[in-house]
Formats: sequence, C-alpha cells, structure tokens
Amino acid sequence: MSTCATDSRNLGEPMPGTAATASTWLLLEQAGPWGAKALTSSHLDPVLGRALEAAAKDTGVRIALIRRPGRHADPGMPPPVRHVFAAHTAPGNVWLHTATTTDPTRLLDLDFTALGRGDHRSFDTALRGGPHTGDPLALVCTNGKRDRCCALLGRPLAAELAASGVQGVWEVTHLGGHRFSPTVLVLPHGYVYGRAEAHTVKEVLHGVQEGRVVVDGCRGRSAWERPGQAAELAVRRATGEERAGALDVVLTTGEAPRWEVTVAHTDGRHWRVVVAQGASLPPRPESCGASVLGSPARMDVVAVRELAVAVAG
Repeated sequence: MSTCATDSRNLGEPMPGTAATASTWLLLEQAGPWGAKALTSSHLDPVLGRALEAAAKDTGVRIALIRRPGRHADPGMPPPVRHVFAAHTAPGNVWLHTATTTDPTRLLDLDFTALGRGDHRSFDTALRGGPHTGDPLALVCTNGKRDRCCALLGRPLAAELAASGVQGVWEVTHLGGHRFSPTVLVLPHGYVYGRAEAHTVKEVLHGVQEGRVVVDGCRGRSAWERPGQAAELAVRRATGEERAGALDVVLTTGEAPRWEVTVAHTDGRHWRVVVAQGASLPPRPESCGASVLGSPARMDVVAVRELAVAVAG
C-alpha cells in the first residue's frame, strides 16, 4: 500500500484540497440516512445544522456526523441519547473528549473559537464532557450521497471492523479524498488513511495505543494543510521516526505550486522539505460514479534536507 507521497521515489501523496483538514473535530451521533451535505440533509434539524455550520466557520473546528456501522434504514425517531466527541489534533496539545446528550442544540453553547485553539473547557462545561478513556476512534467515511465510493467501499470496511470486535469504529460523513476510498480518520492524533483494509486499520489502532504512527497507507495529519501533510510524512519516512508526538510543522512558506516546509523534532532537529504541486497521471475517474477522466492535484516531495542549525518556527 502506498504511503503519503507518490512522486517517482514513492514518497507519497496527501489528500487533495481541504480534505480532512482540521485542527479540531466535533463529532455528533446522528442515526439514519445522510444527504450530500449531512448537517442540513439528514434527520438532524436543518436549522440546527445551519447554525452549527455558521458557529464553526473560520474557527478551525470541523463538524461531522457519525453513526454506528450497520443498516441505516430510517429509524423514525432520533436516538434518545447521542454520543458527542471533540478532538484536538495539533502536536503538543492532543486530546480526545467525549460526552452524551439528549439535546444536540447544546452544541451551540460551545465556544468554537476556543475549541479550535485546543481549549476543551466549554465542551466539558456545556456537555458535561471529559477525557475519552476508551480505545482510539476509527472513523470510516461512508457517505454515499456525497460520493458512491464511500458507500461501496467504506461501509463494508466499517462492518468488517465492527464484526471482528474492533472497538471505537464509527461511520462518518464526508472526509474528502474519495478517490482513495475507503478513507479512515483515526483520533486523537488525526491521521487519515486511504485505500484502507481491515488489517491495516487494526495495525494503525494498535500503533495509536503505543503512541506510534503507522505510515503505510497514511494520507496525512488533519491538523495541517496539504504541503505540511506531505512534508511531515516525508520526514517520518526519511528518519524512521514513529512516535506520534515527535514532529511538528512549524513554518510553511511559498504558494502553489511550490512550498518550503520546516518540520521540527522535539529533540531540536529541523528539516526543510520542498513540496511541489503536480497533476496525477495518467488521467483517471475521480470517483466511483464519474464518467469523465480527470487529473487531480497531488503533492510531490522534491527534497528533504536536515538543517545544520535549528530554526525558530
């Protein structure tokens, strides 16, 4: 399985666009079917969905709906108690908190700006939440109304994981990068995996419990934009560093189609990584239902160089 860069040296390619990019995730359980824009086209009150979208705008918080793997016939009534998760994925302040609620409008009491900065106090206060003490979460994108790939490939993966006894498995609305389906977001650290298989996800979750990042199949850490995702994973490959909290993206300069990204290690080492935007060739369908071939943008790692003197971020 490919890793997070796919230039001629097989360095990898992170997810396109703003797919799975967020410093903080807010996840609300919502049973039943989901539409393409799930917050406003599901059995969640669309007025609440629009209000949540507005509250989270430009805060660094990304809201998604989750549901248990299985059949999704219309349940008729909302679940009496819903699970809610919040996770901050930025290195140095990684956390995953959980709560339950009978009233999803309570999410509007959250301080979204603070939540995006990594402050969980309003989540704990408004929802009586606290640290998640269970297994890490594996969130499998299954929103077939957004893209058929997610339903055709994601739902069987979620069902297989759940049937095999893996804890912390949920289906989730759109993560992006559907041409890499099935895609999986793993929390609390926020790494995303593409073309995932059950045995790979199990290995990833085992790694999380040991504080390790599994690079095989990884598409990048959601806390960073595309160039940072590619750069951090290139450094992991170059150095063999597996510890989840060891690396941080401290500086990105330039603009499309070329960036220079500085990646820092907790031991003081720094690397300068050159990332260039290219086109995926040969042309291929960008989703299961697409009839037109495309050449989606990709991130190519051009160079990885360790700096002799540490630089400030």
